[in-house]
Amino acid sequence: MRELVFALEFRGSAGPLPGAEGRRRARTWASSQVFRTVFRGGEVRASVELEGDGVAVLESEVQVTGKGTFVESGTISYGDAGRVTFRTVGQGVTGPSAIAGLRHGAVIWEVTQGEGRLAGARGFITSNFTVGPDGQVTDNHFVRLFLP
Repeated sequence: MRELVFALEFRGSAGPLPGAEGRRRARTWASSQVFRTVFRGGEVRASVELEGDGVAVLESEVQVTGKGTFVESGTISYGDAGRVTFRTVGQGVTGPSAIAGLRHGAVIWEVTQGEGRLAGARGFITSNFTVGPDGQVTDNHFVRLFLP
């Protein structure tokens, strides 16, 4: 087994699934990137820099389970590396953020299957996200996969 750990920032949109009460669909994408965090002069500086031409695409369905809670399942394609399927561990949470009109939430996903170079992948993805009033999503993932 080998361990693969990485972070990505996805951007895209989420909105109601027509004809399905309490269900939403999300589609976001991330280019190859480098996350940089620097502690300097009493400040924390963070940046995301685009690097290379690979693209990851997330497609999921969300089911509201209560006030501020949900479950989600879907797939993430990591360019030529392959794709994984995932489902929520427990429930995700969401609610108003400190910025008016912006919702904030988090969820943990269990990777249930991998394909391509990610065949046999198991692990977890943490998602920390915001959703604007227009449905625009910014979703930061921290991923830890175990591969055969």
